[in-house]
Amino acid sequence: MTTAAPVSAHRDQLGARAATIVFLAFALAYFLSALARAVTATLSPTLSAEFSLTAGDLGLLAGGYFFGFALTQLPMGKWLDQHGPRRVVLGFLSLAVVGCMAFAMAESFGGLLVARVLIGMGVSACLMAPLTGYRRWLAPAAQLRANSWMLMTGSFGMVAATLPVQWLMPFLGWRGLFWVLAGLVAVAMAGIAWRVPAWRHEAHDAGQAPVEEGYGIVWRNAYFRQMVPLGLVNHGGMVAIQTLWAGPWMVKVAGYTPAQAAGGLFAINLVMLLSFWVWGMVNPRLARQGFTPEALIGWGLPLSLLLLAAIVVMGPAAGWPMLALYCASCTVASQAQPAVALALPSAVAGRALSAYNLAIFAGVFVMQWALGLMIDGLRWLGWDEVAGFRGAFAVFGLCSVVAYGVFWRAWRRQPASTSR
Repeated sequence: MTTAAPVSAHRDQLGARAATIVFLAFALAYFLSALARAVTATLSPTLSAEFSLTAGDLGLLAGGYFFGFALTQLPMGKWLDQHGPRRVVLGFLSLAVVGCMAFAMAESFGGLLVARVLIGMGVSACLMAPLTGYRRWLAPAAQLRANSWMLMTGSFGMVAATLPVQWLMPFLGWRGLFWVLAGLVAVAMAGIAWRVPAWRHEAHDAGQAPVEEGYGIVWRNAYFRQMVPLGLVNHGGMVAIQTLWAGPWMVKVAGYTPAQAAGGLFAINLVMLLSFWVWGMVNPRLARQGFTPEALIGWGLPLSLLLLAAIVVMGPAAGWPMLALYCASCTVASQAQPAVALALPSAVAGRALSAYNLAIFAGVFVMQWALGLMIDGLRWLGWDEVAGFRGAFAVFGLCSVVAYGVFWRAWRRQPASTSR
């Protein structure tokens, strides 16, 4: 795998034991951020009943997390490059603790939404901070593996947000769950403060001219631009379904009970966990054999488009197995994230990763809310609920095809020597 920026052994690279400890410290925080992201799907029947939420309200509530997440990405990228992962993530996680406590105390939809935005802002560095650090602390092949296994850790969090949350609800209630989550985030902060190394600021890579300030160097990068449509629509839309709309689809379309839907979400997230584990295992070998992330995406992502079309056609017959296959087939798009960082100098890794993450989570916010609005709009036009869900998913599928086509055209037109 080639990159636009030469990659050499970095003097800050960690040994195996130190890298493992740092990974685990960050992994706990990312586990909790993913749990907070996905728990809305499991709690949707309870919250809808208690606060009389429409599909549009539910989509906005779930999307509020991603709105808050997206708000911080651009300033956070600069701060990561300047101040390093430890300092930045600890500052943001303090806000996450406040958001979890506010959610637990909320008495209205507005209170829930504000708290949800605060949580999204607070956990917004939980993936970008370690990936920025890995760009300097790990060799390129190890970065691809660490990225996949961080996403696997996130899948653990999403698994925990399904049946385990359902089991705890009778004992803690949804408010108690968020008090516990606030305490666990504080524990994760202590681990990061203890084990993550300090940051030595670099203005540029060794042997290269200083890089410019700001995001111009990122926006002008051809590789970054060709990946943005996939992050915005395909990757963002998949996360929107995984973290929210898979649950209502199973209840409203496939006829599951809330308990059965929680079991289905558990299975979907378990399949995602295994998918990211496999990517982590095979990525170093694929990199050594010359398989580039863009080639894997170009030839692998069409399977997800076919599976999404099958879900729309099958309608009530498409339960959790089809949704799990669709989400798993989309994981190939996650290969773009570490590749974007490798395509630019390490001194701008935070900005590159945050800019791409902004595209992903802006897409999640838009897709979560838009799917809810489309479902409500089609119902207003006289469609029944099942048809409304199928119509909304079909529109999303068409958007995914267009985004993939934009990526394909840019990739195939770009000379191999300059594509990375």
